Amino acid sequence: MPNLLLEQKPLLDIRDLHVELTPSGRKDAALPVLTGISLAVYPGEVIGIVGESGCGKSALSLSVVGLLPRAMRIGQGEIWYQSAPVHRLGPEETRRLRGKEIAMVFQDPMTSLNPALTVGEQLTEMLRLHLGLTRREAEVRAVDLLRNVGLPRPEALLSEYPHRLSGGMRQRVMIAMALSCRPQLLIADEPTTALDVTIQAQILELLKRISAEERTAIMLVSHDLGVIADMCDRIAVMYAGQIVEEGPVEDIFDAPRHPYTIGLLNSIPSPAKKKERLYSIPGTVPALHERGGGCRFYSRCPQASDRCLAEPLRLTDLNGRHAVRCLLAVPEGGASHAAG
Repeated sequence: MPNLLLEQKPLLDIRDLHVELTPSGRKDAALPVLTGISLAVYPGEVIGIVGESGCGKSALSLSVVGLLPRAMRIGQGEIWYQSAPVHRLGPEETRRLRGKEIAMVFQDPMTSLNPALTVGEQLTEMLRLHLGLTRREAEVRAVDLLRNVGLPRPEALLSEYPHRLSGGMRQRVMIAMALSCRPQLLIADEPTTALDVTIQAQILELLKRISAEERTAIMLVSHDLGVIADMCDRIAVMYAGQIVEEGPVEDIFDAPRHPYTIGLLNSIPSPAKKKERLYSIPGTVPALHERGGGCRFYSRCPQASDRCLAEPLRLTDLNGRHAVRCLLAVPEGGASHAAG
């Protein structure tokens, strides 16, 4: 991460966030989904949130925009967007912030778009609600938005229903909707899932252009390390509801410090490994009820010792830009970076 970012005030500042699952509605039976997440997103940067399925990537994104499922709740911690305490906002205040200042692109545009409304109706609703445009002004702006995300015949597309569009076109419509009010932060949750390789490349190139031209900060959630390497300035690696490593993209890929990050990178196929058996991390991610104290990667780590379970683990700053949650990677007396 460029040092310049550290000198700026964060656009989004997540502090010691804990999210719980309470399927029965009983707080005493709550299960930990996210534990001690602290993360800052700076203006204009692209930060990648990476980890395997079930690590909490989507729960983190939904926490920021106030869209957690009913069975989940924020049990502790704070989420600040500039000077706004997102964790304290009511539903109406959150709705005004979401879409105008913070926008989200979901991984499945077919279920995110309303099948009963045309593309134009959905786009103009956003513009009229948040920007106060007239119907005609909103239609003109909607055409410009569709054109800017590379969709052909934007005027005709306004009257089309989502089911008549291809997956790539629907995703571009979602991005156009997300950008309609020129948000300062865009959260993209697996934006290229289920798209073919060519369309994936086009969507990622579009996000790059948006970040460069509009100075929009992007929080890119993905399990695809290739996408993360190509797109991001900085990476946060998540495992079992915690951030286990965070740093500039070159540090994470060239000098990973956490055994889980090392395992993820070793599992990436490459031409150099074509005669080798593809590496996979042994074991499985601990279930929610198995996430106690100590290292959550303990049962899968080749370097684990009893000390890993006996001592509290914190995300520890190594050099002012690279942090890791691992006793083996932290020198004695390393400074604590975040709680949890």
